[in-house]
Amino acid sequence: MNAARLFYRTRQFWHTLYSSVSEEELGLASTVLSPAQLALFLQMQASEQAHSLRVFRSLVQQGEEDPELLAASLLHDAGKVRVPLRAWERVLIVLAEAICARCVRRWGTPVPGKEVEQAGWRRPFIVAVQHPAWGAELAALYGASPVIVNLIRRHQEKIEVDNAGGAAAESSCEALLLRKLQSADDDS
Repeated sequence: MNAARLFYRTRQFWHTLYSSVSEEELGLASTVLSPAQLALFLQMQASEQAHSLRVFRSLVQQGEEDPELLAASLLHDAGKVRVPLRAWERVLIVLAEAICARCVRRWGTPVPGKEVEQAGWRRPFIVAVQHPAWGAELAALYGASPVIVNLIRRHQEKIEVDNAGGAAAESSCEALLLRKLQSADDDS
């Protein structure tokens, strides 16, 4: 892990510990989300809400106005409401990702016949890997459009890179929105 990434992760950890969301920020979220979607947003931990608002503000500062992209930015981590993570579990995930990302993906596969809460030491990895799918399901239940649902489901997908170092040939409008969401998420 290089120094810039270490600084980023340290800053992210402190945000997690000391995050709060103001009424003004909740008002901002309510301008983009439907009342049902806002109810889902309000179920998220304060640290997840604050992170999502940073992603949202980053996109707005870049001039983004697409309402589906902005809604997805606020709900992309909504799947974590299913099994909220503790601060130490977040640290464990980050350290494991830095050491062995493939291990995190393997450990993040649900244990057949067991609920996530019963997965023991694998629990945080399951949440880390599965929360995009869970969030997409929840967003759909709370009335999100298919585009928002897909952006949430795919927000952690690795985008394939072509030989020239650019994004691979997926050129749909949704793919462009996904890349913008991922970039803002990575920077927040």
